[in-house]
Amino acid sequence: MNLLVAGGAGYVGSAVARRLSTSGHRVVVVDDLSAGHAEAVDGIRGIRLLRADLAAPGLDRALAAAGPVEAVLHFAGKIAVGESFADPEGYRRANVTGSEALLAWARAAGVRRFVFSSSAGVYGTPEKVPVPESAPLRPVSPYGETKVAVEERLAGAAKEWGLGAVALRYFNASGATDGGRHGEDHRPETHLIPRLLAAAASGSAVPIYGTDGPTPDGTCVRDYVHIEDLVEAHVRALDAVRPGEVRAFNVGAGSGASVREVIAAAERVTGRTVRTKDEPPRRGDPPSLVADISLAARELAWKPTRGLEEILASAWSWHRGRPGGYSGRRG
Repeated sequence: MNLLVAGGAGYVGSAVARRLSTSGHRVVVVDDLSAGHAEAVDGIRGIRLLRADLAAPGLDRALAAAGPVEAVLHFAGKIAVGESFADPEGYRRANVTGSEALLAWARAAGVRRFVFSSSAGVYGTPEKVPVPESAPLRPVSPYGETKVAVEERLAGAAKEWGLGAVALRYFNASGATDGGRHGEDHRPETHLIPRLLAAAASGSAVPIYGTDGPTPDGTCVRDYVHIEDLVEAHVRALDAVRPGEVRAFNVGAGSGASVREVIAAAERVTGRTVRTKDEPPRRGDPPSLVADISLAARELAWKPTRGLEEILASAWSWHRGRPGGYSGRRG
């Protein structure tokens, strides 16, 4: 198929783009490179990179070079929960306005298949854990609100012009692909696992946000899914799109680990001590967020195959091989 991957130079988007290209698809990546890295897709056979901001005027002109497209996979947008409180308008522009523009382009281009990178942030602080897709959508951050807004836009598009879409609600995507050659490289980095590994390498202290919450050891419990398993979920989601219908699936491990448990696992994998410092809880952080993945197992025939230590080992391989990330910079 001819595929457009929006945000395809980012962490998850580039991993999916590489997998699709090696499977024989023609892939056009569109990314403004504000957070993505051209190096993540450069030189990959079957991938073409176009630089464009989805929310800027002239998207139609920018995407004219993509040629005919049969399906869109949409990863573009801002992702930091904490930052979204400081810049809610910026998050609405990047995540909602950009998605609306992409959907308008898709409609004009005759695209009828769409896979959207959503988030567990749509649930807020869930009443039930593990949280099923049927749980109320009650986001507690501007970031989560933008993901709900885009899912609503997809539902509208399904009714208005027959778009078929799948929204994958990520829990915590982690790890590296291709034997550690491609990994997580955000600037600044806000995710726990890469921050832990950087601390293990440098000897610096990593903050623990909240140590007396309603969890077994007082620290937040999260569901970590290996990036390779997440990539597989997108491949299956693309095949599962139904015309005129929007379906949402949780993609996670289906089990949780506390911050202290992740730290202990990181110390086992790296053979190093990770220094920590206690900090107050962050705004918008639920105590526990774990996926019920039974729907994806039934409908997509998908389940994760890699555990937390394999996630950490692949991420550690990436960190040791490219401690400065794609660009070679440190920090």
